[in-house]
Amino acid sequence: MIKKVLILMIAIQFAGCAELQKVANQVTQSTGLSQEQIGNGLRAALDKGIKDQVSKLTATNGFYKNELVKIMLPEELQAVDKGLRNIGLSNLADEGIKALNRAAEDAVKTATPIFVNAVKDMSFADAKNILLGDKNAATTYLQTKTTTSLTASFSPVIKNSFSKVGADKIWSNLITKYNSIPFVKSVNPDLTQYVTAEALKGVYTMIEVEEKGIRENVGLRSTALLKQVFALQDNK
Repeated sequence: MIKKVLILMIAIQFAGCAELQKVANQVTQSTGLSQEQIGNGLRAALDKGIKDQVSKLTATNGFYKNELVKIMLPEELQAVDKGLRNIGLSNLADEGIKALNRAAEDAVKTATPIFVNAVKDMSFADAKNILLGDKNAATTYLQTKTTTSLTASFSPVIKNSFSKVGADKIWSNLITKYNSIPFVKSVNPDLTQYVTAEALKGVYTMIEVEEKGIRENVGLRSTALLKQVFALQDNK
């Protein structure tokens, strides 16, 4: 029966406008869940991911002490890090990395309203595709809906955060020290774009962690509606 129901749900994607509601009604009658309930279940899952995972990134050390998302130096600055450590300036190198992560932690505080709007705008078709899609379908949906807005939101915050948390001074000192090492090639990077991209990557990584948990671990489905909706996925 479940397989039959899922086939009907997939058929919605291909049905013409005149047939769409008819097929949808068959799905809801067979599952006992309305389109609204299915949509609300998926919205609840996304809200849970945002609350439980993304919010952790905004805390002090939310990036810096999370090995899944910790921001390291871009490839072109690896030589800076190595060079400083080789001359006994490991503490300075560590402070440089910490400053990058502090800026990301600050920027992610602007993410929640953007995610909330994306979740609110999710249609039944979006919910269906997420439910029956790949294990990271919800994360992919949010990436599609929020990347442009989050980039625009993160970039100025990160730029300001570099000043607020002292990253501009730390990196000026760090690079000055590095450039004073004999025979090295001088560098002068703009790190705002790099940290913005890494912060985005970290946000979606943590949402994917939560999505995987809800999909694979029944115990993480904290409400009756989540259990009902994801039971459809379990039996596909």
